[in-house]
Amino acid sequence: SRTGMTFTAQKCGVCFQPPSIVLIYRDHSQDKTRQRIMPVRNFSRFSDCSIAAEQLKNNPRHKAYLEGVSLRQLQKLYSLLRGHLGGESLAESLEKFQQEETIDPEEDMNKLDDKELAKRKSIMDELFERNRKKKDDPDFVYDIEVEFPQDEQLESCGWDVESDEEI
Repeated sequence: SRTGMTFTAQKCGVCFQPPSIVLIYRDHSQDKTRQRIMPVRNFSRFSDCSIAAEQLKNNPRHKAYLEGVSLRQLQKLYSLLRGHLGGESLAESLEKFQQEETIDPEEDMNKLDDKELAKRKSIMDELFERNRKKKDDPDFVYDIEVEFPQDEQLESCGWDVESDEEI
C-alpha cells in the first residue's frame, strides 16, 4: 500500500439538482485539482442525516476521497439537502442548522472535555467562515472547509483569540 494520503479534500458542497454531494479535492498522484460528484440516492426529507453521512463516508468508492472531510460537515450538507427536499429555502435550512449548533456565550469553555471543546471550536470556525463567505452560484452551496487534518497542529492555539470582551 502507498503511504500518505493521495487525495486532499479542499471544499465540500451540496448540489440540489440533481441531488449530490460535491467534493473538490487535490489528486497528488497527478498533481491536479479535481471535482468528484457523489449522487445522493434513496434520500428524502424524512431521512436521517447522520446515518446518510456515515454511509457516504464509509462507502468504499468514496472513502479515500472523504478522508479529510468531517462527519459533521457531511451531516450539514445532508441537512441542507433534506431541508431543500422539504421545501425550505437555503437560508431557512442554514438557520435551522445554526440553531442546533449555537454557542452559549455563558458556557465555561475550560470545563469542557476535549471532544466538546473541539465541537465548539469547529462551530465557531464555521460561523466565522459563513459570515465571511460570498455565494456566487445560487444552486451550489460551498460548505465551509473545516477540520482538515493538516490544521491539527493549530489546535492548541484555537482559543487564543483577541477579543474585546472583558473576562
